[in-house]
Amino acid sequence: MRVKLPKYVHGFTDRHGKSRYYFRRAGYESLVLPGIPWSPEFMAVHEAAMKGEVLPRHEVGADRTMPGTINALCVAYFSSGDFKLLSENTQTTYRGILERFREEHGTKRVVMLQREHVQRMMSGKSGTPAAAHNLLRMIRLIMKFSVIHGWRRDDPTVGLKSPKMRQGGFHTWSEEEIAKFEATHAVGSRARKAFGLLLYTAQRRSDVIRMGRQHIREGAIVIRQQKTGTLVEIPMHPDLRTILDATPSDHLTFLTTAAGSQFTAAGFGNWFKDVCREAGLPSNCAAHGLRKAASRRLAEAGCTAHQIMSITGHKTLREVTRYTEAADRRALAVSAIEKLGRRTSSVKP
Repeated sequence: MRVKLPKYVHGFTDRHGKSRYYFRRAGYESLVLPGIPWSPEFMAVHEAAMKGEVLPRHEVGADRTMPGTINALCVAYFSSGDFKLLSENTQTTYRGILERFREEHGTKRVVMLQREHVQRMMSGKSGTPAAAHNLLRMIRLIMKFSVIHGWRRDDPTVGLKSPKMRQGGFHTWSEEEIAKFEATHAVGSRARKAFGLLLYTAQRRSDVIRMGRQHIREGAIVIRQQKTGTLVEIPMHPDLRTILDATPSDHLTFLTTAAGSQFTAAGFGNWFKDVCREAGLPSNCAAHGLRKAASRRLAEAGCTAHQIMSITGHKTLREVTRYTEAADRRALAVSAIEKLGRRTSSVKP
């Protein structure tokens, strides 16, 4: 028997077999109605709509959530100021991980999540430690959010450790690999321009693809990093100036696709991998590795951590240390002993 719908309610079944209901009345705002017809939550919204009361903005996904569930918690977090203050790229990354988490556990209650459950999820990703690490980070994030906002009293991720991952992250380009790329892609080519911007600015690909003439001020490239919001001012390296002069552009960005449009970060990364392969470089040579190579060069040149941070835009010494691990330790050790000898030597010949 077909259930009679309340007044001004229209319903349909979507392509996934999900029943959806809307309040539609001439002169009134159309609203998505939560739950099922005649349920308390459904009728509360319907009654308010009938009175013309102003209702809270409906968030995407809210109509398929039950209060107290992982689904509801994720919807609340995505609507929060904490989430909205993140950069666009970070929001996309966080949302992608949490949406996959919701897909599997969305109907479960937040208060029922226990430490052993999280540990079991981590163990299920033992073959991909990076994925396990990222999942733990996101669960920990929304659990802290749930505690702050009263969804539960404790954080079940406290004390849980991320799995050990391969050290070093992205491969840092060696000087031999840098020379090999330069020998293949001459000054004046699009590939060499991309290479020069990455190596001589030490910036992420998401920032390099946005750089243009408008960012050059008094002999420096001045740009606000997309990921962190940090404003960096990088004096123009003579080699980078030569590269840019050899490849003039009428576009707002130094780098464009073959069709003349602006790169996306992912599209640029894939294209740059292709030009690396053309140079005969190993598969682990990628755009981000040049950011690390630039940091290594700065360290080998004797720059302090704070000097390196002023270029790379890192905010903590720990981050800089991670990026400069490939510095020539032997050269630094020799330099250190020489400085120590000049300061403390008292042995007479």
